[in-house]
Amino acid sequence: MKRYWKYAKPYLFAFITGPILMIVEVIGEVVMPLLLSNIIDNGVNGGRGTLYIMAMGITMIITALVMMVGGVGGAYYAIEASSGFANDLRKDLFNKIQKFSFANIDRYNTGSLVTRLTNDITQVQNIIQMMMRMALRAPGMLIGALIMAFTLNPKLTLVILCVIPLLAAAIFLIMKTAFPRFIAMQKNLDVLNTVTQENLTNIRVVKSFVRERFEEEKFKKSSNNLKESTISAMKVVIFTMPVMTLSMNITTLGVVWFGGNQIITGSMTPGVLTAFINYVVQILMSLMMVSFIILSSSRALASAKRINEVLCTDIDLTDDMALFKDAAVQYGKIEFRNVYFKYYKNNEKWVLENINLVINPGETVGIIGSTGCGKSSLVQLIPRLYDADRGEVLVDDVNVKDYSLKNLRSGVGIVLQKNVLFSGTIKENLKWGDEYASDEEIYQWAESAQAHGFITSFKEGYETELGQGGVNVSGGQKQRLCIARTLLKKPKILILDDSTSAVDTATEARIRESFHKELKGTTKIIIAQRISSVFEADKIVVLDDGKIVGIGTHEELMQKCKAYTEIYYSQMDKKETA
Repeated sequence: MKRYWKYAKPYLFAFITGPILMIVEVIGEVVMPLLLSNIIDNGVNGGRGTLYIMAMGITMIITALVMMVGGVGGAYYAIEASSGFANDLRKDLFNKIQKFSFANIDRYNTGSLVTRLTNDITQVQNIIQMMMRMALRAPGMLIGALIMAFTLNPKLTLVILCVIPLLAAAIFLIMKTAFPRFIAMQKNLDVLNTVTQENLTNIRVVKSFVRERFEEEKFKKSSNNLKESTISAMKVVIFTMPVMTLSMNITTLGVVWFGGNQIITGSMTPGVLTAFINYVVQILMSLMMVSFIILSSSRALASAKRINEVLCTDIDLTDDMALFKDAAVQYGKIEFRNVYFKYYKNNEKWVLENINLVINPGETVGIIGSTGCGKSSLVQLIPRLYDADRGEVLVDDVNVKDYSLKNLRSGVGIVLQKNVLFSGTIKENLKWGDEYASDEEIYQWAESAQAHGFITSFKEGYETELGQGGVNVSGGQKQRLCIARTLLKKPKILILDDSTSAVDTATEARIRESFHKELKGTTKIIIAQRISSVFEADKIVVLDDGKIVGIGTHEELMQKCKAYTEIYYSQMDKKETA
């Protein structure tokens, strides 16, 4: 509750005013049966005449109007408070996810995080709205109706008091059974969202492999699981209404039976019995409201638990202990000192082992090795996408943990293996590198990335709309756009993680040439599968099974590094065969 107070505080007026207005409606509901009783007993049977009946009728109309104002006002403030609460909570949850390290993100799948940001928060919003409208209304009506019923006929009230404990026990059992089923239902919703997201994101792959039928079956299975878990949860919920209705009917029947006998004996008037039956209905309706609140709370609590899991996740990569938060990357020197790293800390095998490497400012360094040897893992330690388990990674002779994450990552430009573009225009995507970049700067760096030519060939040029993920450009074009976007950052350290694999060798050569001319002061790290991509580097680092097995120029490695020569000759043989 302490955590959620910050989301309620800005809407405190609505949280207070809403329930107060609902109490106004409750008072009107409690008074109405008494006014009706007066009309029957005093106006009709008591002979007070038409004027008395009209006066009571007008009073009832005024009461109904006041109730309407209270009900509408209470509902309005309930919506305002719950929507504001949910909006702020959703923003905080999204902001928390944005701060996650890659290791934190690995704990959750995308579908689960989407469900928590949408459906789970909606469940919390709904229960807040329901609580504001019913939390005071239901107990208020229950207590008010009980008091009025007891005032009218204490003996007859015993009939109601016998039923309430039985209803409370039934509601408790229903809630206890429903809670774990709601948890299971939300988990199955996670799975369905994940399957849907994967299918829509990779629809072209699905179609190219003619796997529509397989995906349909996969979706069907997930949907069926959600259906079954929903039915399982709702089976419990559907007992609520019949139990409440049965209790209401039995209680009403008992009241009519005993009350009718009292009318016959003259100890009760018809008006009082009519009012008493109305109070019985109000008492049971209020109990029904309470049961719905409790059941809805079960689902909302399940959702709140899942939201808290994300909010309470300890972010394992922060700059809270950084010694030089105001420092920025100035030169681009990189050093690895006895670095060890693995993704899953329980694994015995290291992904990177005993890495010692110095990269001087302005150098062009190639990193090459077989698939899975740790090339990408190595460079991801520089901008602290992950932290080394042992040893140190230094930039400009400062441990990367001593920079603020913002300053460190601002000084490092990285083009990852998976090239991601966003919905919007080409220009908007490129401005991710520098939102204040002028058109001239955009054109300049697009030219350096060999992207300007194909961009201007489009009818709308830089204003061309990209589909989700850049689906309407080719793989090579997407890579060049991502390179241009990174160049706009003007980083001191530029990392290209196999980011020209979809580009032909001639275009790749032009990109390398532009780097040589225009990025002389920038430290460049090029991860590649092709030796031709790193052939002209100042030095080449050869990785094998997470260890450095060779460092030097192409000529030096050809003489002293067996792993490098094997890669070289295997690629040369393929060229000759081709």
